[in-house]
Amino acid sequence: MKPKLTRSIVAHTVLIVASILFLLPFLWLVSTSLKPTTQIFTWPPQWIPNPIHWRNYLDAMEYIPFFTYLKNTVVITVLGTLGVVLSCPLVAYSFAKLKWRGRDTLFFITIAVMMIPGQVTMIPLFILFEKMGWVGTNLPLIVPAFFGVPFFIFLLRQFFLGLPNELIDSARMDGAGEFRIYWQIMLPLAKPAVLAVGLFQFMAGWTDFIGPLLYLTEPDSYTMSLGLQQFQSEKGSEWGLMMAVATMMTMPIIVLFFLLQKTFIQGITFTGIKG
Repeated sequence: MKPKLTRSIVAHTVLIVASILFLLPFLWLVSTSLKPTTQIFTWPPQWIPNPIHWRNYLDAMEYIPFFTYLKNTVVITVLGTLGVVLSCPLVAYSFAKLKWRGRDTLFFITIAVMMIPGQVTMIPLFILFEKMGWVGTNLPLIVPAFFGVPFFIFLLRQFFLGLPNELIDSARMDGAGEFRIYWQIMLPLAKPAVLAVGLFQFMAGWTDFIGPLLYLTEPDSYTMSLGLQQFQSEKGSEWGLMMAVATMMTMPIIVLFFLLQKTFIQGITFTGIKG
């Protein structure tokens, strides 16, 4: 057997085994969500429920205002993702392709902000939003995204640095303005990286717990993560129902990733090797 073929077989075997190990917790989550209580702690574990207990999902949605939490989560997540997708590419393009006084200094400050732990700014931000009257609303979870996220700006800047400057020079010679060059030429080329950043933000917003815990004060405004915590505190012994809620919270991210996985991987690859 050729050495190259042997390495390929070994590499694929290792990847398959690793993927199965990473997949097992999710399979157990789904399996447990479909079991009656009597089957959850049996030994040896029973992976395939018998019978399949779909009632867990219906009961879970009855015990908590599931669709209210889902609506709140979708609104916060979608608007936050929209803010990041609109602001971060624009700032990153400016850092990568435009020459202006203080650009490098401001980019250095942007990178330095990434090194500040979120716990350090948590209390000052809370005090700021409280004085603005935003505590108890969705605004602290949405508005900051429209002002950019340093990590995403850095990723997108790396992508823009890899795009040829000749495209910009040609557009300028044809009389195109800077914003038109960005919007019609450079941004479409950066679509894989922008979608990757959008998916990152969507996952962060969907699973965020600390933000809603700090700023949302009314149960009617709770998100899925707070709803899951509330369900655990009230129905912690109902493992089947709790796993059903966790499965419903996880599935949208998995479905979205599979729909965008090709573009997502392409965007991550390009942002990692360009520039």
